[in-house]
Amino acid sequence: MNAVCEALLLLSAASLGIFAGAMLTEGIVLVSFWRSLAPEAFLAWYAANDLRLLAFFRPLTTATVLLAIAAAVAAWFADSGAFALALVAALLAVVALATFFVYFEHANRSFATASIDAGDVAAELARWAAWHWFRTALSVVAFAASLLALR
Repeated sequence: MNAVCEALLLLSAASLGIFAGAMLTEGIVLVSFWRSLAPEAFLAWYAANDLRLLAFFRPLTTATVLLAIAAAVAAWFADSGAFALALVAALLAVVALATFFVYFEHANRSFATASIDAGDVAAELARWAAWHWFRTALSVVAFAASLLALR
C-alpha cells in the first residue's frame, strides 16, 4: 500500500502543479487579454473559444481533484504521516472545483451566449477575475500542501 500511496501522492502533486500553473496562466494572460478587448469583441472571442476552454480545463480539473482525493484516501489507508497534508490538498482542490458551480458556470455561459449586456461586461470580468484569483490561491496552496505531503 505504501507504493500506491507514494505514487498517488506524486501524481496528485504533479496534477496540482499543472492545475495551479494553468490557473496562473489564465489569470495573467487570458484575463488581461479579455479585459483589454471591447465588450463586443470579448463576447465574440469567448463564444468562439468557450468549447476549447472547457476541453482543456474540464479534464484537467477532474483529474486533479480525483487524484488529490485518491492520494488523501491512500495516505489514510497507509496510515501515512502525509494524510493531513494530503487531506488539505484534496479539500482545497474540491473547493476550487466548487467555485465553478457556485460562480463560473453561470458567468461563463453568459459570456459564451452573449446573454450579458455589453455594458455589464467590464464589471462582470472584474468579478470573474476576483473569483479566479481566489480559485488560483486555493490551487497554489493545495499544490504546496501536496508537495509537503511528499516529504
